[in-house]
Order: sequence, then structure tokens, then C-alpha cells
Amino acid sequence: MIYKLFIASFSLLTLTTCQTQKEIKAKKQSSLDSNIVLQDSKDSPINSSPNKEETNPKTQVKESDESPQERIIYLKEGENKFLKEYEMNVTFKRVLEDSRCPKDVNCVWIGNAIAEIEVMGTYTRPTTLQISTTRSESRGFFQSQSFNGYKISLIELTPETTSAKGFNALKGSYKVALQFEKENAPTKNNGPTMK
Repeated sequence: MIYKLFIASFSLLTLTTCQTQKEIKAKKQSSLDSNIVLQDSKDSPINSSPNKEETNPKTQVKESDESPQERIIYLKEGENKFLKEYEMNVTFKRVLEDSRCPKDVNCVWIGNAIAEIEVMGTYTRPTTLQISTTRSESRGFFQSQSFNGYKISLIELTPETTSAKGFNALKGSYKVALQFEKENAPTKNNGPTMK
């Protein structure tokens, strides 16, 4: 008889604990959703939470107008961020090359800059991506690359070179804007499978 009473009380305790954990998780999620930091076109942070708290400019996240699954992340050279919503760690390592046409010069070709981005999913090894400002597959330049179910695109690389300050002078002061977009689920192929 005591054995049955013990099992019944243990089951009741487990059920209540489980329900409490669900409520706590729901409260945390709703508080996170209400504190999303948005970015307007003037690059000044806008806090969408009802209270007027200051936001740290280092952790700016821009919500894209197209879809809630697309976000723009801003990183300084050498900066590392863990993006909980994408379950990945992103590091802007460095700029490998910057042959873009300087602002104050007229050029025949627009040029290219390549940013080295290291990404690591929660359950994956680190991967280094080289993302360019221009797209030219024949030259090996890609504006976006795929990782962990997301398409990561280079939206912006600042500052631009000038005739006075070239690539070597700007090393260490670069900033990138990366867009994360959920990739579409693979479509089912109705034809024969070929290897």
C-alpha cells in the first residue's frame, strides 16, 4: 500500500514540476520576443520593448522586412557573437583582400573585397567562409554561402578605401553586415536518383 502511495505522489510531483518548467520557458520566450533590438535606416538602434532602456550598439540586430527568418547582424573585425536563434557562433575574422575602387577615384572595375567569417553550429565543427562583395563564380567570388541550413550573405563592408587610406591602413577597422536567411527545404525529386 505504501508503495502505491509513493508512486502516486512521485507522479504528481513530476507532473507539477514539468508544468512549472513549461510556464517558465514560455515567460522567458515572451520576454525575449518583446526585447528585440531593431535597426532603422539611419543606423541608430530602436528598442522595441515598452521600457526605455539603452541598448549596446555592439549587439545590434536588424529585423528584415521580408521575413522574420531573415536578420542582419553587424560585426566588427575580430568580433565574435553567439546567435541563439540560429544556434551558431559567428566570428568576423578579417578582411583577406580589398581591391574595391576607392571612393574618390573613378575606376574601370568596381573591385572586390573578401571577408573571412568563421561559423560554428552548436553541434558542428568550425567552418571558415570567404564571402565577397561582388559575385563572380568564374573568379571564385561568392556573395553568400550556406551553413547549417542558413544562407549567409555579405550585405555591407565598411569603411570603403580612399586614395589616402588603402587596404593596409584600414586593417582592423572593418565592419560587416551579414544577412542570415533560412534556406528552403529541399524539394522532392520525382526522377531517378543518380550518384
